[in-house]
Amino acid sequence: MSWETLTFDKPEQGVGLVTFNRPRRANAISQHMLKELDEVCGVIAADDEVRCVVVTGSGNAFSAGFDLRDQADAMPSGVKDWVPLLEADFKGIMQFWNLGKPSVAAVNGPALAGGFELMMGCDLAIAVESATFGEPELKFGAGIVAMILPWYVTPKVAKGVIYTGEDSITAGQALEWGLINKIVEPDQLMPEAMAVARKLARMDPMVLQRTKMALNRTYEIMGMKDALRSALDIDIMIEGEGTDLKRGFLKVVREEGLAKALAWRERRLDGK
Repeated sequence: MSWETLTFDKPEQGVGLVTFNRPRRANAISQHMLKELDEVCGVIAADDEVRCVVVTGSGNAFSAGFDLRDQADAMPSGVKDWVPLLEADFKGIMQFWNLGKPSVAAVNGPALAGGFELMMGCDLAIAVESATFGEPELKFGAGIVAMILPWYVTPKVAKGVIYTGEDSITAGQALEWGLINKIVEPDQLMPEAMAVARKLARMDPMVLQRTKMALNRTYEIMGMKDALRSALDIDIMIEGEGTDLKRGFLKVVREEGLAKALAWRERRLDGK
């Protein structure tokens, strides 16, 4: 099978490799990519030869988050339009968390917004020094699709990042906060990720999969599943009602392009 927005390979025994493949769009997650990701994860789940999966991005980014140009073109309005989109967004972000097999994110560049949340949903993460992380959504009037960050960090850190739309968290800070497991040189990213995946693939698959189930269940007992569902419902209300800020931002995206819209957003935040 082949896909347009991502690739899936089995580079060595026991290991699968998913690569987001929209480098010209910083691997932004479109609705089409979400459908293809669902298909790929179905293939991985059904393939007994794949015991661990590595997830990375092509080009210079892991993923910049959801494709805002798609939103600008489609202009969804009201809860009825947003429900199917945000439900699909949430399912996509949580694919690797919910996958029965362990996953290793190889973060080769920016992992922002939905891309950041998807990375946090992977079981392990290795990043290059130049990788950046963050949740910029509130800076353009959007909500958080998958509120995973509070499950990794303290309330003050989570609120500080999310309230301010922080999108330049360094790899060093991410390591200190426990968002990633290790920082490596760029030429060592894939070898290191593959080495970790290879080690996991040598474990007994039944034991590893059931251990992942037990770990995930621990967080569910602590309330993670209900909390994420509640946060998604709130995001549906946010997007359904809409904000003048986001409408203005998407207007600039449509008329002048994403780069100009991002500059417009930053000028507004600077009070200019």
